[in-house]
Amino acid sequence: MTRAKGLPKGPLKGPLANRDFRRLWSAGFVSETGDWIFMIAMPVFVYQLTGSVTATAANFILELLPGLLLSPVAGVLADRWDRRRLMIGVSLLQVLVLLPLLAVDGPGQLYLVNLVTCAQAALATVFQPAKYALLPSVVAPEDVAAANGLASLNGNLARLLGASCGGFVVAGLGLPGVLVIDAASFLVAVALLARPFGVAQPAAVREPVWRAWVAGLREIRNQRGLRLMVLPVGLIGLAQGLFAVLFIVFVTERLGGGEGETGLLRGVQAIGGIAGGALIGTLARRTDPGRLLGWALLVFSAMTAFTWNSAYVTTAIWFQAALFAVLGAPGIGVFAGRMAIVQLHTSDATRGRVLASFQSVFDGFTALGMALAGALAGLLGLPFALDVQAALLGVAGLLALWHFRPGTRAAEPAVSRAAEPAEPHAGAATGAGAASTVGTPDRAPSPASSPVSP
Repeated sequence: MTRAKGLPKGPLKGPLANRDFRRLWSAGFVSETGDWIFMIAMPVFVYQLTGSVTATAANFILELLPGLLLSPVAGVLADRWDRRRLMIGVSLLQVLVLLPLLAVDGPGQLYLVNLVTCAQAALATVFQPAKYALLPSVVAPEDVAAANGLASLNGNLARLLGASCGGFVVAGLGLPGVLVIDAASFLVAVALLARPFGVAQPAAVREPVWRAWVAGLREIRNQRGLRLMVLPVGLIGLAQGLFAVLFIVFVTERLGGGEGETGLLRGVQAIGGIAGGALIGTLARRTDPGRLLGWALLVFSAMTAFTWNSAYVTTAIWFQAALFAVLGAPGIGVFAGRMAIVQLHTSDATRGRVLASFQSVFDGFTALGMALAGALAGLLGLPFALDVQAALLGVAGLLALWHFRPGTRAAEPAVSRAAEPAEPHAGAATGAGAASTVGTPDRAPSPASSPVSP
């Protein structure tokens, strides 16, 4: 096979051998690191500014709302405009919207802090669908799942670095330090994206936003592989919502821990996620996305159930930290598999909207899980409720293995069923940069695209 354009000779293999992917990957990393620094630093700054827990909680909420409200619109924008230019524009706007913070000198300007927080979160919500919609056009189809795993690895690295630095930056350098570092991260992302990728942009979406969004839903209805993904994604989101609430109760009641232990156990998942990203990058090139998703969910389910029930044997925090660190690895497989399936079964022209719609499914079921967690624990008791959470991941895994088993139509990516031959893929042997009209491979859309927690 002829060496693809942009794939230099050397030790690198898979997506990392592709120069365009390395630029997209690096731009996503520095941008997400800036997002995490900002998301951690702002609530800390608000508490320093006001001394109010309520004001601090309100700032946290403002970081979450745009992802829930703007995800469909972000998907339309990713299909309406050139995705690389959209990411550049978003990064430049993220620099500009930081400037009002220079006028903050006391609690009287808290409204400026909240407005900037909301604007930054909204822009981050737009950046993510564009990145994941562009990714399948940059790499070869067989590298899509591995590329998603590496992108998720970036998310964990960005969370580990950005979240760790955010509090120290605002404490040591104050708000000006946060602004400089955050703005620098976005400008570095712009520099990495400045040179065009060797891909063609699909025909621009000209219809109204609501019609464009409905067209994305129609794509999900018409593509069997996408239809079959709705329930597994919903179950994963439901498990995530249950986890978000029950985890705190587990640490408090079963482990006898407090805020420090809660933060430690959540944080160490990033360690497993980093290791898992490297592992999934290898496994994803040796198996199809359906089997990757199914087996990753089954492993995730078994390991999660073992973690919950290990408290019967020991509640030592070091042992629990080791378990939660390991749990980060299959979470990367879940993310990489589900993203690759959606990307590969979606036409390039509607990929941004479809990804955003699946993120909305995930977010909606996550909210449902949060709402049901208290009632479930009260009705069944905490131990059984935790086992239900783990079982939901197992059911989703079995569904994925059944729906996407080899030989079924759902297991075939949309690109292999095209009525007309697709133009050469950017990552194919020809190295051509054309994008297929039928598509090649969530936030997630916003940071919510990150892997599900145990």
